Amino acid sequence: MPAVLITGAQWGDEGKGRATDLLGSRVDYVVKFNGGNNAGHTVVVGDEKYALHLLPSGILTPGVTPVISNGVVVDLEVLRGELEALGGRGVDVSRLKLSANAHVITAYHRTLDKVTERFLGKRQIGTTGRGIGPAYADKINRVGIRIQDLFDEGILRQKVEAALEFKNQVLVKIYNRRAIGVDEVVDDLLSYREMIAPMVCDTGLLLHEAMQAGKTVLFEAGQATMLDIDHGTYPFVTSSNATAGGASTGSGLPPHQIDRVISVVKAYTTRVGAGPFPTELFDESGDYLRKQGFEFGTTTGRPRRCGWYDAPIARYAARINGVTDFVLTKLDVLSGLETIPVCVAYDVNGVRHDEMPVNQSDFHHAKPIYEEFPGWNEDISGARRFEDLPKNAQDYIIALEAMSGSRISAVGVGPEREQVVVLHDLVG
Repeated sequence: MPAVLITGAQWGDEGKGRATDLLGSRVDYVVKFNGGNNAGHTVVVGDEKYALHLLPSGILTPGVTPVISNGVVVDLEVLRGELEALGGRGVDVSRLKLSANAHVITAYHRTLDKVTERFLGKRQIGTTGRGIGPAYADKINRVGIRIQDLFDEGILRQKVEAALEFKNQVLVKIYNRRAIGVDEVVDDLLSYREMIAPMVCDTGLLLHEAMQAGKTVLFEAGQATMLDIDHGTYPFVTSSNATAGGASTGSGLPPHQIDRVISVVKAYTTRVGAGPFPTELFDESGDYLRKQGFEFGTTTGRPRRCGWYDAPIARYAARINGVTDFVLTKLDVLSGLETIPVCVAYDVNGVRHDEMPVNQSDFHHAKPIYEEFPGWNEDISGARRFEDLPKNAQDYIIALEAMSGSRISAVGVGPEREQVVVLHDLVG
């Protein structure tokens, strides 16, 4: 059976949780392999809406084993809060598996994240302030705390003492903040040990054995291609690999076992936080997309920056990830528009670029070159077949597919689970 990967093709918030949920009944394991609680998935099941930040979307599907693997940084307070909230709504959360090798976000990571961002002033990156970047920095600097350390108090204390010896100097002498005590950090982390003990395991081995047994494993990326630490709009990116390659390093499953890469892309484009955004709209069209699409961050509540569909970015995502299928979401948001512009290339100082410029400065100065498509007024929320869509909506999908680098296999036409037009099988 296959291993399937779902990633975002833009700057996040494309509806990856929706795509995961669409495949949920077809898979046995759903794996979160990167990021932390700095992103969120909103999943609608019937009359219920669930906002997930750290947990894989598979937690909502009975019979599926949700996995938080080694590439994730885990805020244990957030984990406990999400588990308690879902458990209180009748969701079975006992199936969750947590990698012993995943790194832990501590109180000092959150503090450093917030004070550092404020210190940057006008040069702020737009971090969520949840300690993600500092936790990954500690991981790379080999001074991080891992889940397994919570089960050896002596090692845990040694690691916290070593970390705070330097970090307290920074907090006190540079940021004029109080020092953080070793005991308060250790005691806080140990308070979660009993909660996580039943779920901690070697998730790499778990997934290997699942594949050997013929199970279907679904990988769910946090953030998106344009926020990838290596391939995104650096430095306005996240601190992990949100592209297809990150699934292997973030889980321990070898890359040749991932044979389907599904990338989720909105029928327009959004972004949260700072950084370049060529098709961003500052007029009533941007307000329309934000209002109709309810474009506010699942995790932060911040209004999302909105713009038209960017085909060069979609092609870039297709190339970087090896996309086999696109899932196009929120097509219904475009209903009622007379014309729909699509960015087909960029103008950079009078030079046309059909692909993303390699130079960061060029991308910052890129102006979109648009091709306009006729819109439609019909309500498409009831469409379940491609033929049910208005002719102009069909033509829009066909045009996007031709210019985006891979086939479009499903189209979201509303927020509900069943409001999807499936063009091609996403698993078989």
